[in-house]
Amino acid sequence: MKPAPFDYVAPRTVAEAVDALGDTGRKAQVLAGGQSLILEMHLQRVRPDLVVDINRIRELGGLSVEDGELRVGALVRHAAFESAEAAPGPLGTLLSRAVVNIAHPPIRSRGTMVGSFGWAHPASEWCAVGAALESTVEMTGPDGTRSIAAGDYFLGPHRTERRPDELITAVRLPLLHEDTGVGFLEHRRTEFCFAQVAVAVALTVNAGAISRARIGLANSADHPVRARTAERLLVGADIGPLTAGARLHDDHLFAHAGRTAAQEDAAPVDEPYADVEYKRQAVAVLVARTLLEAAADQRARLAVREGHQ
Repeated sequence: MKPAPFDYVAPRTVAEAVDALGDTGRKAQVLAGGQSLILEMHLQRVRPDLVVDINRIRELGGLSVEDGELRVGALVRHAAFESAEAAPGPLGTLLSRAVVNIAHPPIRSRGTMVGSFGWAHPASEWCAVGAALESTVEMTGPDGTRSIAAGDYFLGPHRTERRPDELITAVRLPLLHEDTGVGFLEHRRTEFCFAQVAVAVALTVNAGAISRARIGLANSADHPVRARTAERLLVGADIGPLTAGARLHDDHLFAHAGRTAAQEDAAPVDEPYADVEYKRQAVAVLVARTLLEAAADQRARLAVREGHQ
């Protein structure tokens, strides 16, 4: 199929883009990577009157560390995060572990993190990371720039707090303390499918006890979920000995947290090849395994630091 007819503009400044988006009465879509948008337009499931191509706005291409946060501009491609050096410390590791699950190299060379936040697909890896870390979304509109926390930004499938006349200019992710271990795992039916479930974890450990836990879930509800009930179960607990491999006993702290996330934090919906009970089981197993990965990462970081002392 071919897209329905549409107009096209390629502004060179944020102000010009906002003016185009604010054109009264027109349904507009923003084009950065276009890896989801173009397909949906060809299938005519999305039929914009206007496409606003922001690729000529140079100020949106920046990746920088500011005030304890990584600021990701709207034109920073997925591939920028394939190296853990893209961000300092554990955050860089988390982003590098998440990004390799996104589609395949040609997609990662064009798609953007900010575009994933704008598209707000429930299975988005970046949106799960954003939910876990309570990232901040920057938007510019006719009334100026505002910021909104990820927990308030996502409303449902492809539904967010962004107004039609606003442009997302950046996403800000907090840097993680050096005592934090990270993990990211996902389960999907084939290499070419969206994640049936994905989990992002950041565990901060002090003197063997978990002082802070952050768990983000993708495709476990109609929007990205932060598993706060499971997090509360973990905080203050002794991390204990780590088992070899991915299997955990049912009475292990991480297995308990996984079941809690599946039953109390997740709100999965039926989809082809995965009914609600299947999804809950996948959440329980994947949360436990990702917590184990994060705990092992934290121990490895600690060992490296102690070896340098």
